[in-house]
Amino acid sequence: MKTLLLAGIAALTLGATSAPPEKVDLLIRGGTIYTGTAAPFIGDVAIRGDKIVAVAPHIAATATRVIDARGMIVAPGFIDAHTHMGGDLMSDDPAKRLVPAFLMQGVTTAFIGNDGGGDPDVAATLGSAAKKPVGINYATYVGFGAVREKVVGEDDRAPTPAELETMKGLVATAMCQGAIGFSTGLFYAPQSFSTTEEVIELAKEAGKRGGTYDSHIRDESSYTVGLEAAIDEELRIGREAHIPAHIAHIKALGVDVQGQAPQIIAKVEAARKAGQNVTADQYPWSASGTSLVASLIPLWAQDGGRPALLKRFDDPALTEKLRAGMTENMRKRGGPDSLLIVGGTYRNQTLAAVAKARGEDPVTAAIAAIRLGDAGVVSFNQSENDIKAFMQQPWVMTSSDASGGHPRVYGSFARKYDKYVVADHAITLRQFIERSSALTADTFQLAGRGHLRKGAFADVVVFDPKSYASRATYTAPTELAAGVRTVVVNGVVAVDGGAMTGKAGGRALAHVPTAGTCR
Repeated sequence: MKTLLLAGIAALTLGATSAPPEKVDLLIRGGTIYTGTAAPFIGDVAIRGDKIVAVAPHIAATATRVIDARGMIVAPGFIDAHTHMGGDLMSDDPAKRLVPAFLMQGVTTAFIGNDGGGDPDVAATLGSAAKKPVGINYATYVGFGAVREKVVGEDDRAPTPAELETMKGLVATAMCQGAIGFSTGLFYAPQSFSTTEEVIELAKEAGKRGGTYDSHIRDESSYTVGLEAAIDEELRIGREAHIPAHIAHIKALGVDVQGQAPQIIAKVEAARKAGQNVTADQYPWSASGTSLVASLIPLWAQDGGRPALLKRFDDPALTEKLRAGMTENMRKRGGPDSLLIVGGTYRNQTLAAVAKARGEDPVTAAIAAIRLGDAGVVSFNQSENDIKAFMQQPWVMTSSDASGGHPRVYGSFARKYDKYVVADHAITLRQFIERSSALTADTFQLAGRGHLRKGAFADVVVFDPKSYASRATYTAPTELAAGVRTVVVNGVVAVDGGAMTGKAGGRALAHVPTAGTCR
């Protein structure tokens, strides 16, 4: 009786009518449907071309193909708000451009250009999909780091007035070419050399054109200004640039700030209550992914890039200062046992193990490793209580921060389900689905995405609630997720019966700038 009542309510909510579509290409029948907004119900999804034409408890349509989804969950394709998958999407290798790590989790759309890395030539980034078909949809940011390096370089200095105007022009042009917003990675050199005022001036260019300000904040720990001050800066930039503020991969990183999630949540809630548009994304892992340099080298020693850093390693006058800074940064991240190297000569070894094998202290071993190259590291630095506290906020959406060597590329959405929904009961299934689809689509104005409803683009995932899970681990990070049965991208079946079809249905999603702001 309860199921029938829910189905009836859902049918009314979705505007279902008694007149079925005449004929459809694909009918997903009998699954438990989560639309992105309505309560779940047992029903069908009908697709013609690249659009959903009906969602209802029963659709008596003639279909070219019917997929039996009984016992399965049917949801909007998931949207990853923070990735570093631009290289795969632009690759000359068609297999990489399908992005199987994402499709096999049900992810049908990803954002790229995060952390300030977005190429200012947004037209080329978005135009690539027409020449090199992709497996998923993608949108891109214009990145502060890419813009600043192009104009100012890697030095620790302020831009001249002329350089600032040039950077503003690059951001404005990129927004007019379809960038979704302006991203920064204020923790990373050379972006870390900027003032708040410089960032505000550039963010204004994105704000007036309807974009979002997305930031890996200046300090997620206690490296420089501290976590709380970095959140304050994020909020100030949003207010003064008149732009929605989005906190990238929200976290409390390191032993000095673990347990501060309640204070950070309170700051965001106060800003939202005051009328400011503030959101965040989060990946569901206790370890972050970065590099040896970013995690251990003091910012002053990164001035001038890698060539300058290597010279500083050989300068006896700087040895004591450099080693002291590295020792302190290592402490903040939990010590050498908490840093797992995931690339290069010492792959899958902790820094502590490398130091022991070399017969050296951890700082000396780290310098030796950095001389060989800036290897990626997995840094275990977050508490489960903080992770869950952030995850439970209605303004926090799902992301992966997908980058090489970390299992979050292959397992973030599946892990959020199997650990935090099924095992830990930190959030509900409906919350997981809506914060992995509709919340992201609505926040970033992705028209026709993130919902199962008539007229929406046919981005759909069908997964088995009993077996959907991450199989990727920190030492085996490239294992595909389990449990996804079907994935549809713009009406194209990309995953069928739990296997990739090899079909590329993805599209580049250009943001439409505010009317009258582009010539």
